[in-house]
Amino acid sequence: MNSLLNVYTKYKEVILYLVFGVLTTIVSFVSYYFCSDILQIHYLISNIISWVLAVAFAYVTNRIWVFESKSNSLSAMLKEMFTFVNCRLLSGVIDMGVMFLLVDALHLNDLYAKLFTQVIVVVLNYIFSKLIIFKT
Repeated sequence: MNSLLNVYTKYKEVILYLVFGVLTTIVSFVSYYFCSDILQIHYLISNIISWVLAVAFAYVTNRIWVFESKSNSLSAMLKEMFTFVNCRLLSGVIDMGVMFLLVDALHLNDLYAKLFTQVIVVVLNYIFSKLIIFKT
């Protein structure tokens, strides 16, 4: 049990990022499915909606639990949020481009394409968060 605690302590940030990354992916995937399959909204519009919901969820969880941001002044928090959203915009553009390529150009199932793009997005977002947004 002690060695498990040591592993958690050593890799806490990565473990929490993966946990909240999976939860963010679930938020994105479920909201995408709901919009595209239940509400019958075009897949690219559904992708945008799912992106907005996932970014909001990710910012809160990353700020509080993963990177434990110490930015408490309003200006520091706004700068952090602005940087977070801009980095997520970049990964969102990549997400949209890959979705378009896989669905329209290669004619893959949109849900499989969405799942594939989420792996790319999670990796990119960790790099952005660690090196740009929540750097210590």
